[in-house]
Formats: sequence, C-alpha cells, structure tokens
Amino acid sequence: QVHLEESGGDSVQAGGSLRLSCVASSSRLSANCRGWFRQAPGKEREWLASISPGTGSTFYANAVKGRFTLGNAGKTVTLQMNSLQPEDTGMYYCALDGRDEDGQCGPGIYDYNYWGQGTQVTVSA
Repeated sequence: QVHLEESGGDSVQAGGSLRLSCVASSSRLSANCRGWFRQAPGKEREWLASISPGTGSTFYANAVKGRFTLGNAGKTVTLQMNSLQPEDTGMYYCALDGRDEDGQCGPGIYDYNYWGQGTQVTVSA
C-alpha cells in the first residue's frame, strides 16, 4: 500500500505560477508511473501529465504542454505550473500506477490505482 499526499495548491491570479508536490509514503514504487489529474466542479477528472521516474519519460496533455513541467526526486514528484489561466481551476490529484512494468504511463484514470486526496488550485481572472 502506498499513500500519496499532494501539496502546493493555492489561489493565484491569471498569469501566475504554482508548484505542486506529490510525496509517496514509500519508496517501494518510486520508479512507477505517477500522474497528475485535474477535476473542475461538475466536470470529469482530466489527465494532465505523467512521468516515469524509472525511465525518465514524461507525457503531457495538449492543454498543458509548454506551460506545465514535471519533475521528480526520490519519493516526490512535482508539477510546475506557469501561465495559469482561470480554466486551470480545479482540484489537482496525484496518482500512481502500482502495476507499471514498462514506464509507458497511461492517460486514463484506470491506469492508476493509488490516489491522493487532492490539492485545490484556484485561478482568478
């Protein structure tokens, strides 16, 4: 069992930046795919980006490519978010694929079986 904890959410104005962190309780699966998802009120959970710490590969959704950047160090995965816009508002979740064997991180919520509780990001115009 792995516990994930997100932090770094805040309220910012459009054009601002935030850095989210996701810390795993154990280093046992630290090489497995880790993903970030966002859920706005009344909308489905949306995949944003994933990283395979084991291979170094990163994957980004078109909506955040060029604005968001993943990083990792040990049990921590970070999401640097720049040029934030009001449409980036939502609850941000970190997820881990406990079944990952090849570092090909999927974009679906069912590709991940460990989830954090989320951290709120609010971007005002």
